[in-house]
Amino acid sequence: MRVHPAIWAVAVLLALALALPLLVVAPGNNAPEPLPPGPAPLPSAEPGAAEEPTVSVYLTKTDTVEELPLEQYLVGVLAAEMPAEFQLEALKAQAIAARTYIVQRLASGDRSGVPDGKAMVTDTVSHQAYIAHDELTEEWRRLGKEAELGKLQQAVKETAGLVMTYKGKPITASFFSTSNGYTENSEDYWKNEIPYLRSVESPWDKQISPKYKTTVTMPRSEFVGKLGLADGAVPVSAGGDGNASSFLKVLSYTQGHRIESVRVGGKTFTGREVREKLGLRSSQFSLVMKNGEIEITTYGNGHGVGMSQYGAEGMAREGYEAKEILKHYYTNISFDKTSNLLSSKK
Repeated sequence: MRVHPAIWAVAVLLALALALPLLVVAPGNNAPEPLPPGPAPLPSAEPGAAEEPTVSVYLTKTDTVEELPLEQYLVGVLAAEMPAEFQLEALKAQAIAARTYIVQRLASGDRSGVPDGKAMVTDTVSHQAYIAHDELTEEWRRLGKEAELGKLQQAVKETAGLVMTYKGKPITASFFSTSNGYTENSEDYWKNEIPYLRSVESPWDKQISPKYKTTVTMPRSEFVGKLGLADGAVPVSAGGDGNASSFLKVLSYTQGHRIESVRVGGKTFTGREVREKLGLRSSQFSLVMKNGEIEITTYGNGHGVGMSQYGAEGMAREGYEAKEILKHYYTNISFDKTSNLLSSKK
């Protein structure tokens, strides 16, 4: 059977039309050439990934200076300042407060209170208590406290770089052990009125702190001597009920329910003066006479300004997170990153 040439021509054209798309999209036909071998691109820098600041610490026992990264320094502060048994959120709140304290000193270049200005801070409560890195790691491991150390490291890591600020600057992040149920306004203990250090309620301390109520007894002669009173200013006894009202009268209280001013043996003192002269835990106290001695009961432990550590623990037990705890104790504060606050100090 003879096929007309025109039909062959149509068939060839049709075959070409069907094959052409396959030639265009066949795998590998138009694939881009592989890139030449070379180094992998560097990851983009994360915000705040600047080089970590270094902290220098004067170690009082050895009269030496230890230098270490800021975040590592905070683990030693946390170990010295708060029990590792505390809730993680309380430890995180303490870590942020401690970081804020040191960042403020770094930002301002403050070396006050350090012998010869040879470091940024000391390892004492004059600044922040601190356990040296080698002592902490070796001693805690020897005592089998690796889990506790890991918990402190976790608290620091989970808050890395976080600092409290007020109007864009790191705050004075003062803290203390145990409140009497309230914190103090800054001007009621120090001279300056600081807007974020306001008196707030702290009811948790009474329930959980072993330091909430303390009673000490001292001889009458020691009491008189430490306050610089005349020998006859305090009677040998105050009668059968031990009432001290004959030689002590509270004149005023602070907003934080501590003694603001008091008259003892005819001489007027601030509550802070009595606390410091007698070595008391708190400036809220009461006195009674017993067998010729002075029995003094105090409520709370510490100056009372800023965050109560046992209060933070109580809040954490109730489910509050670190930032919520801090916002309770420091009024109207915000949060920022170390890298932002120290960027001009690199």
